[in-house]
Amino acid sequence: MPYPDRFYPVVDSLAWVERLTKLGVGTIQLRAKDLDDSQALQIVTDALAITAGTQAKLVVNDYWRAAVVAGAKYLHLGQEDLADADLNAIREAGLLLGISTHDDAELATALDARPDYVALGPIFFTTLKSMRFEPQGIPKITEWKKRIGDIPLVAIGGIKFEHAAEIFAAGADSIAVVSDVTQNDDPDARVRQWLGQSAEAA
Repeated sequence: MPYPDRFYPVVDSLAWVERLTKLGVGTIQLRAKDLDDSQALQIVTDALAITAGTQAKLVVNDYWRAAVVAGAKYLHLGQEDLADADLNAIREAGLLLGISTHDDAELATALDARPDYVALGPIFFTTLKSMRFEPQGIPKITEWKKRIGDIPLVAIGGIKFEHAAEIFAAGADSIAVVSDVTQNDDPDARVRQWLGQSAEAA
């Protein structure tokens, strides 16, 4: 399977990791905020235990030290976390690294780190967190993909299932999804929709 998978949900709890793993999701990002080192190590260790022996690839958001210690294989860093991270330690641990970007300067910074994928966002307006950046819009996906070439491009930010076909057509290799799953009235059915769309495109 490619990494990251075309459908790439981002969740904040072990309960969500377990739920998505049971549904057959291939790439799951755990983004739990404001944890100290011991809490981060515990949740990463527990999440890896949930996904062990399954098809799910667990991506650890931010907590690179916990990812290294716990033996994770996948890591995602925002720009601020990237600035504070030890890239040599991350690479020596064999972690595959994804990096968030929002503008040209951040893309340059990300590419310097030789990422395994680049995330571009927010594509649309999102209420999940206050963003310093205006929505990028779908045309930016095509522009970004031309610039990064063979590096996988993940689109994120306010994306719903109904946007998927257009976003993939614009050049995205993967779509990271948050509220369209976690705030959906029927999350399991929504996940199955996304997985079905991804399977059809495979």
